[in-house]
Amino acid sequence: MLQDHAAAESPTPWPDAYPQGYAVVDVETTGLARDDRIVSAAVYQLDARGAVEDQWYTLVNPQRDPGPVWIHGLTTEVLSGAPLFPEIAGELAERLDGRVLVAHNAAFDWSMISREYARARSTAPVRQRLCTIALSKELRLPLPNHKLESLAAHYGVVQQRAHHALDDARVLAEAFRPSLHLAAEAGLRLPLLACQPLTEWSERPAATRAASVGHQPSYRPGTWRPSRKRPACPYPNPGRYKAGEQLIQGMRVAFSGDTSVDRELLEDRAVEAGLHIATSVSRLTSVLVTNDPDSPTSKTSKARSFGTPVIDEAAFMQLLGHVVPAARTAEGPAGA
Repeated sequence: MLQDHAAAESPTPWPDAYPQGYAVVDVETTGLARDDRIVSAAVYQLDARGAVEDQWYTLVNPQRDPGPVWIHGLTTEVLSGAPLFPEIAGELAERLDGRVLVAHNAAFDWSMISREYARARSTAPVRQRLCTIALSKELRLPLPNHKLESLAAHYGVVQQRAHHALDDARVLAEAFRPSLHLAAEAGLRLPLLACQPLTEWSERPAATRAASVGHQPSYRPGTWRPSRKRPACPYPNPGRYKAGEQLIQGMRVAFSGDTSVDRELLEDRAVEAGLHIATSVSRLTSVLVTNDPDSPTSKTSKARSFGTPVIDEAAFMQLLGHVVPAARTAEGPAGA
């Protein structure tokens, strides 16, 4: 099926705006939480039209329990002699540099990679990512669900070792190529999202990590972040943020997309300042913080439809240092 499709692809007029190269990535991890680690990584380098140029795979010693061995098959014994992430960071960077990162549920792979680089006191050379789930939706492929095996079956790609990073990356590379050509034939704008390198990150306290040992959050399509229970904000919502003024305690703040400060750190600082963290955007949301306001996410779309103010991370960080106390809201921000 792929050969027949490839034969029909050659006359495709190629969109000038399409990327010049891709890095199809898969990582296996110890779990889904923010302090989980990568245990293996694979990259297939593709040219502008999706042809394979190179492949690479490595195990990674996570320096902790390997997590769901029954899924990825990598035991402590297997990983004990593997290199640490800082030892393979340079090789991985070479294979990502100058390319769009492609993954199935790309937000997860990118988040795990960016955190590993942050631990190594470095940044990944990735500026854009493309999620093959999002691309499948844009193409309206007749898939029963958004699992990788369903996308592979649609294109007749045979999966040999599910949850093995190298084979998952191969399967995705083979399935991505015909999707890329279908998008080019239709003149479709690829669902590219900006990647914000992580510049500030910290581990959770050891006691918090220890309390979560043995409990891994379940996977939810479209997100990699486990839900966090926070205490209710003690202040009433004073309404929407107004440009040029200050944030007020009780304002409902939502975040969308990548941030250079780790999301949980950013949320913790907002809570400490007396703000309410909103997990979605509604008419009650005071402000949406995003570094990519043009991205086609549900939060940015809702913000536009509701007229919710939108600011970037840098502006939010400045405002966060001067949040108006709730007791003074009767005077209004101008009196602060």
